[in-house]
Amino acid sequence: MATHNSGKYLEGCLKSIFKQSFKNYEIIIIDNQSKDKTLKIIKKYEKKIGFWLSEKDKGIFDAMNKGIKNSKGKIISILNSDDVFYPNALKIINKYFISDNKIDYVFGTVLKKKIYSGFRPELIRWRFNIYPSHSVGFFIKKKVHNKIGLYNTKYRHSNDYDFFYRLIKKNIFFGVRTSRTEVLGKFRDGGFSSTLGFFDRLMMELKIRLDNKQSIFDLLLIFFGRCVFKVINIFK
Repeated sequence: MATHNSGKYLEGCLKSIFKQSFKNYEIIIIDNQSKDKTLKIIKKYEKKIGFWLSEKDKGIFDAMNKGIKNSKGKIISILNSDDVFYPNALKIINKYFISDNKIDYVFGTVLKKKIYSGFRPELIRWRFNIYPSHSVGFFIKKKVHNKIGLYNTKYRHSNDYDFFYRLIKKNIFFGVRTSRTEVLGKFRDGGFSSTLGFFDRLMMELKIRLDNKQSIFDLLLIFFGRCVFKVINIFK
């Protein structure tokens, strides 16, 4: 969990973990020198937190990388400090991993105003909205990070897009999704990504694809296709 002035929702987030029916978990918090009550909350529950530190970082994905490096468990999950797990979230995920040791990662169903479910890796050539959510919904074996690396911090945002592209297109790993009825938790709107404009998102996506050596032809199709659909939606 990466935190920065997260005092408004952090305690509720932590309590959602404490209430898990599956108890074999480790909580890691990487804080970016919060000035609000975040550190007070962390210290309040310090005995239940496996590892935490507060120091200047280079952004949320830098904090995530620090957390992964300091983790001791076999499965990694990223939970935003304003999101929550439902009580059986970890139990559901554990069921999938123990059912088949070939599973490398799982995308779980998430509530974001409505239910988001499914996983469509075959569509990543054209779009990145192929999974429910990064926070709350994504679980991956740490050994996969050891093989393909962590989140690339050179991007200003959308760093998870780069990771998923590498995970799906450039490496042979096996991922599954939970059923639509197995909702893991609630994703709260209003984070940094919600402030990004259309072209900011699009240009960063194209840069990530280019850095991963996707063809220029594909990138041109994506650019013009998205622009056409944007115009059509404006004039609907």
